[in-house]
Amino acid sequence: MDVAALGYVVVQSRDPAAWQQFGQDVLGMSAHEVPGGLALKMDERAGRLFIQQGPEDRYLASGWELRDAVQFAAACEELAARGIRYHPATHAECALRHVFDMVWFDDPSGNRHELFHGYRTDFARFASPVGVPRFITGDLGLGHMVLPAPHFDETRAFMTGVLGFGLSDVLVHRPAPGIEQRIDFMHCGNSRHHSLALFEGAVPSGCVHLMFEVDSLDEVGRAYDRMLASDTRLMATLGKHTNDHMTSFYFMSPGGFAIEYGFGGRTVDWDHHTVFESTSVSLWGHDFSVGFGADEQAALADAA
Repeated sequence: MDVAALGYVVVQSRDPAAWQQFGQDVLGMSAHEVPGGLALKMDERAGRLFIQQGPEDRYLASGWELRDAVQFAAACEELAARGIRYHPATHAECALRHVFDMVWFDDPSGNRHELFHGYRTDFARFASPVGVPRFITGDLGLGHMVLPAPHFDETRAFMTGVLGFGLSDVLVHRPAPGIEQRIDFMHCGNSRHHSLALFEGAVPSGCVHLMFEVDSLDEVGRAYDRMLASDTRLMATLGKHTNDHMTSFYFMSPGGFAIEYGFGGRTVDWDHHTVFESTSVSLWGHDFSVGFGADEQAALADAA
């Protein structure tokens, strides 16, 4: 398959109004009621982050974009040929996501992936309620996410062997002595350093973090101020990542997973890229300990 980009994500929420306030006041996106839920708009598309009512607060699905109906049909044939059970979207599911057609399926770790083609929008200019001039989207997709992969090897093989993702680089997370969790960073059919990362472990919210990119450090700073004013929980201080060079900070979302808000992410010419392992998460900053309370830190120590 030739997945072009991360086109959208879907979040389930017991209280979509919480996402409306968070999306506008902290993220700086515009919120719009759409059939079946809420759309958070960050560019000319009708929405990139779709919120639907549900029994729990969690990340629900990643929407991977294919360029046209021919590629979409070929992808469905590929899934069927490999014996992978997939589900055609309902009219309501397509209406919420504003797409022509979609199918969904689970990877070996239970993450829901959606393949779609075509999007519907009036191309109205994005107007941030707090003045964010623009988010970095377009051919790069909306950003990236880190998904849990307790069945790590099988899930990595699925993403590379079935969906056609490439490996950007790897990291081994060591949260405490004796604990090692692999993280693989993966790219699809664009130059964003990674559109997906797999984390070796279970995450109740269905996502470790979701990243949005703006076009200047000043916009990152303004988002930091908005986060403080909203009393949102800080999950990691400002820092610059080693692998994708993103300067960012992290904070908690109403979905129970973190948001990374950053700028300056690398774009890569994949014909001239060598896979590597980085032995540090960041070149500077990114103190993740601020996101854990005393009880959580004690639990990590006990696990070690």
